Amino acid sequence: MSERRSDSLSKLPPRASLEGALGAIPVFPLPQVVLFPDAVLPLHIFEPRYRLMLDHCLATHRALAVAHLIGGEDRHGRPRIAAVGGGAVVVQHQALADGRSNIVLLGQARLQLDELDPEPSRPFRMARATILEDLPATVPAHDRTALLATASMFASEVRKHDPQFTFDVPQATDAAQVADLCAFQLVVDAAARQAILDELDPRARVEMVLAQLALQHAAIMRPAGDRVLN
Repeated sequence: MSERRSDSLSKLPPRASLEGALGAIPVFPLPQVVLFPDAVLPLHIFEPRYRLMLDHCLATHRALAVAHLIGGEDRHGRPRIAAVGGGAVVVQHQALADGRSNIVLLGQARLQLDELDPEPSRPFRMARATILEDLPATVPAHDRTALLATASMFASEVRKHDPQFTFDVPQATDAAQVADLCAFQLVVDAAARQAILDELDPRARVEMVLAQLALQHAAIMRPAGDRVLN
């Protein structure tokens, strides 16, 4: 389940450095997963190639890029990934007896990914990465308030169907961070989440999340017989 950043994860482990890994960062391609800055993502690592990827991470900068699978193949015959991924560090690691691991990633930044060519000795993917910064734009306070209100309203409707559902955004976060965390926790469609990750203008990002939540709220409020199932 998606989670948000918590105080217990705010201090990074020793040697954790996204910046130090940018020259050659491991890439973890995942279907339906888009990782945002400040978001917390628990993962279970079981495939042999990703066990090796994790070993590399832990032995170097504890950093990796989570990349959304977008369909089709690249020129090497590998599943295509989005050009913008979520840069993260491993903040928790639990090794299991059979070689599997449970880890927790903390999103750090948006990354532009330039994949490196595959190597026979390396079963996992790697890329050169560049940190993408937000454009200098001020989001009006009323837009942040509207986003929080819309998100809270949608989350309340979800809880009526799933009492275990939780949604929480730190009050001190700015509008761009609120949009990211709302997108990570609440936006259902992975392609829409990827488009929000790609957007570097905080004002446009807030508008995109508001539009998605409005659509989802309308869908959840529609009588069951009128809903179109995909």
